[in-house]
Amino acid sequence: MDLKSIVSISGMPGLFKIISKTQNSLVVESLIDKKRFPVFASHQVTSLEDISVFTTKEDLSLKVVLEKIFTLENKGTAIDSKSDDKKLKEYFEKALPEYDKVRVYTSHIKKIITWYNLLQSLDLLNPSEEELKAEAQIEEKTEIKEVVKEERPEKKPKAKEKKILPKDNKEPKPKISKKTK
Repeated sequence: MDLKSIVSISGMPGLFKIISKTQNSLVVESLIDKKRFPVFASHQVTSLEDISVFTTKEDLSLKVVLEKIFTLENKGTAIDSKSDDKKLKEYFEKALPEYDKVRVYTSHIKKIITWYNLLQSLDLLNPSEEELKAEAQIEEKTEIKEVVKEERPEKKPKAKEKKILPKDNKEPKPKISKKTK
């Protein structure tokens, strides 16, 4: 799931895909009705990749939260975002039990569930073959690093060479020879 090119624009419903970038604007396409239009600097545009959710431990990226809902629903749709606030909070707690109940408002939960249902209906949440291969390569590299670390013997620090000084603890002066003609 690649969320870098999917954005939310404040004041506009739904999600948008970045089609191209111009010198002073972005050209986006609505995921709902496929209409394209320019978005200028006066709009607040936020990539879904940059959004995170408050938890009691550390903030989780929206991608991780969407993946948790995806596994909870077995790749299906989530609860309706227009459901009762109490039901929404209970549902979100099933998907993400460690979310911060003080800082995550019901409006945030509604927005996340709306986005999830939209992305799921467009089949944008299923990981592509390229992403699966990339994840497998990352896991393989970390396993190799762990094996290499286990196999390497610990390096002992080298002993420093000590200068042996004469009894008076003064360094000897270099001898300079004078040659005369």
